[in-house]
Amino acid sequence: MNLPNAITVSRLILTAIFVIAVGFPGTAGHVVALITFSVAAATDWLDGYLARKLGMVTPLGKLLDPLADKILVCAAFVYFSAQPVGGYHCPVWITATIIAREFLVTGLRQIAVEAGQVLAADNLGKWKTTFQLTYCITGLVWLTFRASEGGLAGLLANLSKPTGWLMPVSLWTAVALTLISGSNYVWSSRNLLKAR
Repeated sequence: MNLPNAITVSRLILTAIFVIAVGFPGTAGHVVALITFSVAAATDWLDGYLARKLGMVTPLGKLLDPLADKILVCAAFVYFSAQPVGGYHCPVWITATIIAREFLVTGLRQIAVEAGQVLAADNLGKWKTTFQLTYCITGLVWLTFRASEGGLAGLLANLSKPTGWLMPVSLWTAVALTLISGSNYVWSSRNLLKAR
């Protein structure tokens, strides 16, 4: 297993640690959850960059990379739908929409592969992931530092508070981009979906 693929696998392991940690009550669990999620989100960029830079793009990497991304993001959204963050609740329909979009795109890519075509990722999908990660990290920062006053911790608490702008803006932008990018994938593969 090459380095980029090892980093991708580490993201899956970090996701498992995040899921365990976020379920623990108190600040300690939230600190571990914030750190593991943030590191996992950073590896999303790193493994792809290294694979291209070092010429180590492999079929396994092409399979695992988007899968690891989806598992990480969906795990966080499921948590935020089940556990309101400081009174700010991520509606279940948003989480269901995000998960449905990921299943849809994965299915369309499989159909394209069987037809000998490639359904390339678009920039909207990358921005969608960026705003999803921003929302998740903002929520985890709030859970970790919400009791803090003053200093860097207080600044982070103030920036990430649910009544501020960052959490709702990142969430609703992610929702919009999820719907638009999903529609783009359907439109781009319309010929594949026509009955032969």
